[in-house]
Amino acid sequence: MSNENKTIHDFDFSLICDFFSNMERQGPGSPDVTLKALSFIDNLTETSLIADIGCGTGGQTMTLAKHVHGKITALDLFPDFIDILNRNAEHLGVQNRVKGIVASMINELPFEEESLDLIWSEGAIYNIGFERGLKEWRKYLKTGGYIAVSESSWFTDERPTEINDFWVDAYSEIDTIPNQIAKIHKAGYLPVATFVFPETCWTENYFAPKLTATKIFLNSHTGNKMAEELAASQSHEEVLYRKYKEFYGYTFFIAKKVERNSFNN
Repeated sequence: MSNENKTIHDFDFSLICDFFSNMERQGPGSPDVTLKALSFIDNLTETSLIADIGCGTGGQTMTLAKHVHGKITALDLFPDFIDILNRNAEHLGVQNRVKGIVASMINELPFEEESLDLIWSEGAIYNIGFERGLKEWRKYLKTGGYIAVSESSWFTDERPTEINDFWVDAYSEIDTIPNQIAKIHKAGYLPVATFVFPETCWTENYFAPKLTATKIFLNSHTGNKMAEELAASQSHEEVLYRKYKEFYGYTFFIAKKVERNSFNN
């Protein structure tokens, strides 16, 4: 495997954290996209309990906090990300209802069953797997509660070998949007809305800030071969996107938990 073809999973956690801690978002997205997804969710109040799973440094968490008055618990595996998130919450003056905690989504989540009104996860559910995350997180939602996740999707049934092999190696669960909606339904949710991220979420809000982050990262790791390989892999991701963007991207899925007995399957 060449250096540029390595995926994020091939690198040390501490290096990954150091690289992405210099970015407001750790994946494609935008405040507008977060708010568009939020617009499909109703009945949120000051007493609503919200979980942002795989929150990163909390770019989307802060957007949610500005527009929702409930309490948000944001969790991520990287302590440095959580430190940044909690500092940003204090800066915004929302620390009384936004709390970042260090936790793994792979394990039992620190919530009571049927306690959450909303589960949010932007670009992070792949860490546990789309189907597994949908199934395991469902028990924490109240009936009628919402889940909103963004996930990588194929836009076509067939695609060039280069991009197909890259994604299958990086995340074998990537699938077409109709198949992903079917998985949401099978997991016990009513699909409410689905939309594809605009290209600017990648180019302006992810790749452009990543150039600056890469410079900072390489300057602080001069001569570190693994750091250079990580930077190269991130650059290669942009090359592939610009070449094959008509075949894949990120999709936001919003769904509501329903009673199992309302399903025929």
